This record gives sequence, structure tokens and C-alpha cells, in this order.
Amino acid sequence: MTLSTGQATNVVVVSNSSDNPFAIDVAYAMGQHEDIADLISMKQFMNSEFCPRFISDEADFDNIGRKLKGKAVIIVSTGSHVKSRQELAMSNLIIARAAKENGADRVILVEPDLFYSAQDRGPHQSLGETSFERDIQDVKKFDGQPFTAKLYAQLLKLSGVDTVMTIHNHSESVQKMFTEVFEGDFHNLIPYEIYAHYLLNSNILNYGEDGEGLVLCAPDKGARDFVKQMYKTLGLSKAKFIMLDKDRTAERKVEITLHKESEHTFDGLDGASIVLFDDMVRTGSTVVKSCQFLQQINPQRMVFAVSHFYASDEGRERMAHPAIGEILTLNTLPTILNRDEQGRLRKKMVVLKVEKWLAQELCNILDLPQTHEPNPYKIDMSSKNPRFKRKIWFSEELSELKS
Repeated sequence: MTLSTGQATNVVVVSNSSDNPFAIDVAYAMGQHEDIADLISMKQFMNSEFCPRFISDEADFDNIGRKLKGKAVIIVSTGSHVKSRQELAMSNLIIARAAKENGADRVILVEPDLFYSAQDRGPHQSLGETSFERDIQDVKKFDGQPFTAKLYAQLLKLSGVDTVMTIHNHSESVQKMFTEVFEGDFHNLIPYEIYAHYLLNSNILNYGEDGEGLVLCAPDKGARDFVKQMYKTLGLSKAKFIMLDKDRTAERKVEITLHKESEHTFDGLDGASIVLFDDMVRTGSTVVKSCQFLQQINPQRMVFAVSHFYASDEGRERMAHPAIGEILTLNTLPTILNRDEQGRLRKKMVVLKVEKWLAQELCNILDLPQTHEPNPYKIDMSSKNPRFKRKIWFSEELSELKS
């Protein structure tokens, strides 16, 4: 994907950290080759208060407060080991306000893993729209707590953010509320094509030409629609679809069963290749339990595909379990690219880098002409992974595969 110089100058890509590698890659894909640090100064006063400044010509006294007139400012926001999400979120608000007060026509927040999405409803029935009827136990979970997701959305809007883009948000309540606050200008991107392209064009799974021996699995009812769409996107007519059910018996204990609405049972699936999809993983207890439950199929291969991978110590330890053959994830939490962060899981982890894909989607939103790439992602895989092939790797693996 490439933009002309004229198009690129009307777009300014920054971040809440000037050395955010994810933001730098998005900026480069958007045609911006200047360092973020040369566009915005992350000033901090002696009392520790944050005061960013979009850098301007010191001798220009004719365009004060109009430095960004006619421009779209894109704030790329990801998690960090250095700053808390609270610090990063506040930085987003202040940068957005700085952009708008200096003339920006449009401010877009790109936050692949949307902050505060876990607190997606509050201690009253009216605080949060869910796909299920909330009982007294569900309302009680949030007793005394704030509806933080809505607060964050309202603060972003108040600060000057016009558009929010995220990836595979798990909460219907958050999606509805952000759509309402941003009057429809909320974009929840689902990476169907990216997952499908990799699954179809790599050797991560073994199956027949029409999907014989391939099983797609939803770990619960909440993931059903996503996995059903993945099934359609793959276009393999003889692949199977099963859905599991989980009953949470304690805060970190679940029991797994085959859901009564599952399209297929386990009959005839012996020795299949299974890919279990989910939007996020934190502790790994549910995914490991699910993969252990699926062992009764005696799978030839078990792959766990997840969009947001929180690599906690607990999660890494659990997912090292042999029931999971390989883990396929995105770099929505960019720290997962670090080998120390991956730990022992580096032997069975593949990370799909989606910065170029996000840049394409940004061009679509901004109505900018572009050269479309059918597989706009890169692969990061440790040499410890048994599927690593040096010759393929140094040619950037899928760049040579068919579109």
C-alpha cells in the first residue's frame, strides 16, 4: 500500500509514546516517514503533568493555532510495559485536545485493544446493553464500581476524538455504546481475512482440499458468530463446526461440555485438525480446559487462534500445556513480539503483525486512494518453532504465497 506525498502530508500519525514501534509501522504504511518525535514533543512539566506539543516553525507567527488545519490526526495507542493504561488513556485525551485546538479537521484514535472494555456495564440494569438478560447476580458483580467503558468513550469524545478504530472487541455493550457516543463513527475491525489467508496458505494445519478433516471450534456461545463467519470466509465446504459450552464454577474454574446447539457432534471427527478461535486470553484456564476436552477427538493438530494475547505469567504457564499444539495471535498487544514475553510459548507461537492492515483500513475511512494488498500482514515466528524454515522466513514467508 502506498500513498502519494500530497495525500501523506494531510495525515499526521502520532502516538502517546514517541517510540511506539506499532505506531511507527502504521505511520510508515500510511506514507509518513518522519519520526513521531519530530512531529510531536511529549513534554512534561516539573510537577509531572503531561503537556504535548505539535512541533511548529518557531518563526511562524501567522499560523498560530492552525498548524494542523486541513489535516487528519491519527493517534495510535497500544499497551506498554513502561506506562499504565491510565497514563496512556489520559495522554490520548490530551493529545486529541491539542490536535483539535491547533486546527485538526479530524482526530482518529486507533486502539487495537480498546482500553476499559472489561468494565462494559454498571451496577444498574440501564448501565450497559447486553445480548442476554441481566439477572441480579450479574448486576451485583458491578455493585460499587463505575461503568468505565462509557466514561472513557465520553471523555474521548469530549477531548476531540471524532473516530475510534479497534480490533475484535469482545463486548456487545461496548460496541453499542461507542457507536452511540461517536454517532456511528466507531469501527470494530474483525480480522477474518487475515486469519483465513494464513490458515489457507501456511502449513499450520493439515486438511483436505475442501476442508476434509478440519474442525473450527467456538469455545462458547459468545464466539459463535465470529467462528461461523470464519467458516464462511475460509470457504471450505467439508470443514466442520462445533461449539462448546462453559460453566464457570468459580472465579478461575470452568467446566467444558459440547453445546446443545453445536452443528456437529464428535462423531467422525477422530484425528481431525482443530482450530479453536477466541477474541482474547488472559489466564488461559478456559482455553486449556477446552483443548483438554477436545482431546477426546484424538486430534492430529490443535491450534488456538486469539486476537488479543495477554501474556501473563499464569497464562504462559498454563498454555504451555501439550493439549495446545500452536498459538496464532495478532500483535494488538505489541509486547507479545518480545521473546522474553513469549517465554516457553515461543516454541509454539506465531504472531501476525497487522499494522499494514490497519493502515489500509484507515485509508478506507479517510477515503484515500491506495494500492491494495490482499495479505497486508507480516509474520513473526521464533526459530524455536518447529515450523520455522529459514529460507522461507528470510523471504518474509507469506509475501511469496498466493494471494
